[in-house]
Amino acid sequence: MFWDKISPIYDLFENIYNGKVYSGTGKKVAEFIEPTDTVLECACGTGAISIYIAQKCKKLIATDFAPGMLRRASKKCRKYPNITFKKADITNIKCKDGRFDKVVAGNVIHLLPDPEKALHELERVVKQGGEIIIPTYINMSKGTGTASVKFITLLGADFKRQFDLHSYKKFYEEKGYTDVAYHVVDGRMPCAIAVINKTE
Repeated sequence: MFWDKISPIYDLFENIYNGKVYSGTGKKVAEFIEPTDTVLECACGTGAISIYIAQKCKKLIATDFAPGMLRRASKKCRKYPNITFKKADITNIKCKDGRFDKVVAGNVIHLLPDPEKALHELERVVKQGGEIIIPTYINMSKGTGTASVKFITLLGADFKRQFDLHSYKKFYEEKGYTDVAYHVVDGRMPCAIAVINKTE
């Protein structure tokens, strides 16, 4: 599995290539987290966002499909007792409806063959009035981002779609999401954070 193979060097690559955005995204996501929140994070990777969420929330369940990523994340976040790590599939989340105050899915939507299925699952497990927080690299915004994607693709990653800010907004509009706020963490490869409020 590609993400297992790359897990030992993922942080190194991100920090060298896009460090400002890599850490900045986690810090920005944490701004939407309250001390009383129980949070689900899908596709937590090596814990780059998890480590900032854990500092703010009551409880975090951080999940990923790749055991190698989970091992890295668990090691990185070991000083936070409010995190539980689990292997899970974002398109088939094994928990009851409306369990979480916030759900986070960072840099995974562009990799999924069926993102609608994942969005429906995220919406299902978040409480009424809760938020779905989805950071995604908008690598089509700058030429350097495109070069990086080509490099990662050569290593074995499978990008199903790529975005700039306009196409990222359009993606959610076409899926029927209207109550969405967007926040951009700028840098070499910017990241757009979509914050969807579950109002219905």
